[in-house]
Amino acid sequence: MARLKSTDKEMSFLDHLEDLRWHLIRSFLSVIVLASIAFLAKDFIFNVLIFGPKHSDFPTYKILCEIAQFIGFKDSFCFTELPFRIQSRTMGGQFSAHVWTSITAGFIIAFPYILHEMWKFISPGLKVKERSSAKGFILIASLLFFIGVLFGYYVVTPLSINFLGTYQVSGEVHNDFDLSSYISLVRASVIASGLIFELPILIYILTKIGVVSPEILKKYRKISLVIVLILSAIITPPDIASQVIVSVPIIVLYEISIYISKAVIRKQKRLLKKQAKNQ
Repeated sequence: MARLKSTDKEMSFLDHLEDLRWHLIRSFLSVIVLASIAFLAKDFIFNVLIFGPKHSDFPTYKILCEIAQFIGFKDSFCFTELPFRIQSRTMGGQFSAHVWTSITAGFIIAFPYILHEMWKFISPGLKVKERSSAKGFILIASLLFFIGVLFGYYVVTPLSINFLGTYQVSGEVHNDFDLSSYISLVRASVIASGLIFELPILIYILTKIGVVSPEILKKYRKISLVIVLILSAIITPPDIASQVIVSVPIIVLYEISIYISKAVIRKQKRLLKKQAKNQ
């Protein structure tokens, strides 16, 4: 049970709710403040970030073009212009997109602080040694999230835009995408990738509380591979190349999670042996 900082009395259920409320309020305010800054930086957020993957000079397309030329598939990713336009068909469409995109940017930037607030809420109920690892936990979790966001932005998003933006069932049909649809694709790719990259943190926590073990992770590796492929199919266009590109880092993260789980189990065994000797 967590304790109040100012006294030695245990917190009641209502005290916990009040404490949680303030942590959530501070997290919410941090998102709003950063979203307000992002709202003012409209030109950079939209012209550079949001619409960057729409242009042929986006770094990912250049790299993929060079790779395609090297293996003899020049037409796959080498192009001068994506054949679609983005339009807004509702009166409040552009303003709504501006607001929600700013909130998304605020959440991404504020993610480390949100983790910090959540850790402050649960840390009083942990042991002293567990509390000392707070900085490491927040740093690693934030780093993994930002790597995932960058992966979503520079890999998943351009692959999706390139495939869906050039796909046609007939030459009679022209691609004119709604602004909200385009931004939803970018947002989903970025946020989903950021959360997927938190897999090692999730496995660490589940191992600590005894839900999973290295043996379980190894036993269900094949099933996990299928789940990875399904996830890749959900967040990427349905072409094999894109799914493979996205699947590889997720599989690597899964293998890393197995080693993390092993390390947690070894540490727990050492602590049990040390406690047995002391008794």
